[in-house]
Parts: sequence; structure tokens; C-alpha cells
Amino acid sequence: MTALILALVAGAVIGLALGALGGGGSVLAVPALIYLLGFTPAAATTASLIIVTATSAAALSTHATSGNVRWKTGALFAAAGILPAVVTATLAVRVPEPVLTAAFAAVAGLAALRMLKTSAPDEEPRTVRPARAAGAGAGLGAITGFLGVGGGFLAVPALVGVVGLRMRPAVGTSLLVITVNSLAALAVRTSSAAPLDWAVIAPFTGAAILGAWDGKRLAAKIAGPTLQRIFAVVLLAVAAFMLVDAIR
Repeated sequence: MTALILALVAGAVIGLALGALGGGGSVLAVPALIYLLGFTPAAATTASLIIVTATSAAALSTHATSGNVRWKTGALFAAAGILPAVVTATLAVRVPEPVLTAAFAAVAGLAALRMLKTSAPDEEPRTVRPARAAGAGAGLGAITGFLGVGGGFLAVPALVGVVGLRMRPAVGTSLLVITVNSLAALAVRTSSAAPLDWAVIAPFTGAAILGAWDGKRLAAKIAGPTLQRIFAVVLLAVAAFMLVDAIR
């Protein structure tokens, strides 16, 4: 199978994940770029941020038109997480890769278990406490910077469990957080970015954007609790794969 076809297929799958679940894009993008398309880890991380930023922004626009974005909550999460993300990203380079991989698997597994145990509320709270949202956003940013991912797989559980959003608004709002966090990470990486293969990245990104639009329509047809369970199962699968990779 050619690199172009692999890029299109992988991009479509990642777009569906971002559009329907509000996360999982960078978790899927990095392994796809490394294991399917032959990118180095450094190039794959930077390329995935480009792909996830563009796809998240496109998916965000479609969710916004449906009223599924809580802008104030998302802005608090994103703003509070930028500085912690930058700080922990600088520290992460000193940590051995197996340790980072194991930490990623542990965090993803815990988030998945919380999603399985916590049912999405029937109603959203009338008000969101700024301090609570900002605190959760700062913690999310710190973990995101340390693990080097967009953070949607953590943002959705935080928006559901900490803030109390229903699943669909949590998905839409998480896309705002992903977009801002990914842009911040890209800004840090611009001075030392590895050479990138745009012949792969461009079609990958285009397929991901188209997949995100389909993912949003898919999310509208599936009940919130079902989306929550799907999201949790995806997280558990990713956590298991990463843990095996870390210890072998």
C-alpha cells in the first residue's frame, strides 16, 4: 500500500475520532506516522500537531454551528493550560522514553476508567466556577505538555467529570482546548522542528478534516452515554498498546 493511500486512510480515521469523540487524534496520529509512514518520532510529533491543529479547528467550526461549544469554559481551560504545558514540555526531554510511554498509558487508562464509571449528567450546571475550570485546565495543560499530545483524550473526561458538561458539549469544547494547546506546542517547536514530508502531511490533513466533518454528523446520531462508552473503550485500547510498548 502506497504512502499516499496510507496517509488518506489514517487521516480519515483520526478525523472521525476528533469529530465524533473530541479527542484521540494525536494519540492515533503519532503511531500512524511512525509505524505506517516511516516518520521519526520527532518528525511524527511535530507533524501530528500540524494535523491535529488543522483538524480540530475544522471540527470546532462544525460543532460551534450546532451550539456544542462552551466558549467561556473552553477559554479558561485553554488559557490556564498554556504555561504549564510549556514548562512540562521542557522537562519532559530529560525523562526516558519508556517512562513517558508508561506515564501516558497510566493517565489514559485512569481517564478511561473514570469515563466508564461516570455517566454524563442529564443537565449542565447553570454556572461554571472559574477557579475549578482553570485548575482543571492547568492540570490538563501540564499533562499535555509532559506527554506531548493534543490533550483531547483528557479534556473530554475533565469537562464531563470536573465541570459537569454533557458529552456533546464536552466534545465540542474540548476541540477548542485541543486547537489552542496544539498551536502553543507548535510555537515552541518551530525553532527546532525536524524536516517534514509535506507530500504525506498534506493529504493526511485533508483526509482528517473531511473525516472530522463526518465524525460530527456521527456524533449527532449517537446518544451521549454511548459516545462516552466508545471514548472510554478507545482510551483503554490505546493505554494497553502503549503500556505493552513501554515494557517490552
